[in-house]
Amino acid sequence: MRLVPVTLREANAYVEAHHRHSDPVRGCLFCVGVEDETGVIGVAIVGRPLARALQDGFTAEVLRVCTASSKKNACSMLYGACWRGAKAVGFTRIVTYTLAVEGGVSLRASGWTQVAELPARPGWDGIARRRDNEGYRSGARARWEKGEITRKNRAAIPEAVDDRQLML
Repeated sequence: MRLVPVTLREANAYVEAHHRHSDPVRGCLFCVGVEDETGVIGVAIVGRPLARALQDGFTAEVLRVCTASSKKNACSMLYGACWRGAKAVGFTRIVTYTLAVEGGVSLRASGWTQVAELPARPGWDGIARRRDNEGYRSGARARWEKGEITRKNRAAIPEAVDDRQLML
């Protein structure tokens, strides 16, 4: 297996064809793929954090990882590449989310740490801005991180989170 560059269009097409529960994304910072002798067997899409509280300019988020092969280590290889790519352009921390029912073996294998368990959300609809929640998938999730909390990105962490929850 080896890492290969892929465009957002190619990565989104792969996600649409193979991902179990997530849809393609609108934008990204960069994408990466992994291929074997048969062709591309997985993709990852990295972008800005969706959570406003994490948008500090030093944190990136893995928005999608999708593999359609049973090849061992493909996901771990993609997660590792996402961190190295983000770090290479100046990010000091990277986050991602998994469903609570997913074990996170690939994340642990590539050195990520689970830092939070988050409850299911009711949806994106709010009083100030109505949204159609059709197709919205709610469920408990876990947040994973890699990198370091610096003085610059520490301000982006909500006050309710104490250092024990960060598990750094």
